[in-house]
Amino acid sequence: MLDGPLSLPARLYLLAWDTRRLRLTGATRLEHLVRAGALTELAQRGLLVDDDGIVTPADPDARTGDPVLDGLLELVEESRPRSWKTWVTSRARVTLDAVQAQLAAGGSLRAEKRRVLGVFPTVEYGLERVSVVEALQEGAREILRGPVPVEAVHERDAALVALAATAELRTLVAGRERRAHRARIEALTERGGAAAPALRKVLREARTALLVTATTTTVT
Repeated sequence: MLDGPLSLPARLYLLAWDTRRLRLTGATRLEHLVRAGALTELAQRGLLVDDDGIVTPADPDARTGDPVLDGLLELVEESRPRSWKTWVTSRARVTLDAVQAQLAAGGSLRAEKRRVLGVFPTVEYGLERVSVVEALQEGAREILRGPVPVEAVHERDAALVALAATAELRTLVAGRERRAHRARIEALTERGGAAAPALRKVLREARTALLVTATTTTVT
């Protein structure tokens, strides 16, 4: 597995770092990608299920021990019913902020407190563990391009690459290359949801939402 201890949303966030320029890419839709990853992992763990298209907690008392995933579980429980596509974008910044704080606490990021216009407090993040991100990106490219058979790819890794490729992360794949690998991306989507038909639906709904944001935002 690619850097297994990290959650799917955390790995998607790290994938977006340009390790040469030390800056994030795809920042305009990164929060949607990270949220899609969190929804997918919770569905893969069986903690969120599909109820006629609605995101539904399987057990209101269940928790993962991961603050990012548990925060989203609580948000879903406390909110009105929504579809998977809607949850990819609804209050998605909350999940992105939680991932950044978690990675900073773990030493993968460097947090710097600043004030905008000298008044408004904000936090800027820098990448600390460049080698870890480079290894993660190289592993993801190998999964995307082969030669490893799709059926040999771990389900979490398949979901990681399928979502990142759909969001057109330049650190993983350029637009032309994404089109060339379209069939493999579809196969990885199926692999990521191999555990159950409902899980395949979740991944496809998340990817559809990402495609919408990809066509309405500017790539950075």
